[in-house]
Amino acid sequence: MARATIADVARQAGVSKATVSRFLNHRDKLLTKGIAARVEAAISTLSYSPNPMAQALKRGRSRLIGLVVADVSNPFSVAVLRGAEKACQQAGYLLMLFNLGNDSRREREAIETLTAYQVEGFILNTLGQDGGAAVESARHGKPVVLVDRRHHDMRADFVSLDNADAVRMGARHLVEAGYRELLFVSEPVKDVSPREERKSAFCRYLSESENTITNLHGSTFESMADEPEARLSNALQCLRQSAGERLPGILSSNAVVTLRVVAAMTRLGLRLGTDIGLVGFDDTEWSPYVGPGLSTIAQPTDDLGRIAADCLIERLKGLELPPRQILLSGRLMPRGSSVPSPA
Repeated sequence: MARATIADVARQAGVSKATVSRFLNHRDKLLTKGIAARVEAAISTLSYSPNPMAQALKRGRSRLIGLVVADVSNPFSVAVLRGAEKACQQAGYLLMLFNLGNDSRREREAIETLTAYQVEGFILNTLGQDGGAAVESARHGKPVVLVDRRHHDMRADFVSLDNADAVRMGARHLVEAGYRELLFVSEPVKDVSPREERKSAFCRYLSESENTITNLHGSTFESMADEPEARLSNALQCLRQSAGERLPGILSSNAVVTLRVVAAMTRLGLRLGTDIGLVGFDDTEWSPYVGPGLSTIAQPTDDLGRIAADCLIERLKGLELPPRQILLSGRLMPRGSSVPSPA
């Protein structure tokens, strides 16, 4: 059965659509009691309910904000979504989510789809490899806030973890625990800004520390979702061989990579902390319960989502300032995976 329209209500009540509209907008004082009663009865008979989108568009505002995430299966994206959603609800906005599934070719599709739903602005946590669609949305007067991942050559508010500081924190923790052969494991780095920043910060930390920390050495490795399991396992075996008598340690770039590393260690029969130390980005709910507990760099995901939404809503209310860059600090959560056991 088709949904009843305002025209159906008007016909049922024997009045004009304008009269029904006055009743729906609580202007029934402009109507006689008899007409108001007829409209009310027609609404009840037809089970009519106003379309909130249509009402919002009639007022020139949809109260919708579009959120595009690279991969909703990544715990980071889900946590940021929660923070943004809370801030939007408090301000009277609704969030519409588009998941790219890590497919950069869909970035333009995401922007165009959400634009068709009349979103008022965008929060983007995408791969950042197709900034054209986002720039186009800005040209149409829709503000954009970037979370975690930059779009090259795009001027917009940007909210992120301070990646350089977080990498130094994790690497320094491993070194202070006695690990000397370090490996940074990341998903493919090219053109994904936080991965580039973290890898660069890791290499810079090694370069700055080589003259002050004896026998410190490090390397990097990129892990892909569809690669053979043996490839990462071989990288861990090479890490242990390179370490020799020294302790090997890994800094993993996000929770997805951390799980891959833990799985590879399990296949090889290696112990967390003792055979290989591990510190991973993202403090998930399961981090304390894996092995002796996973040491992590906790990102302030709730704050990242909340601040991104607040920045966008400020822009929607007319704030005009140069693009802002807001970098938040991570927090080290040390657990057993970065504590060597006595021999």
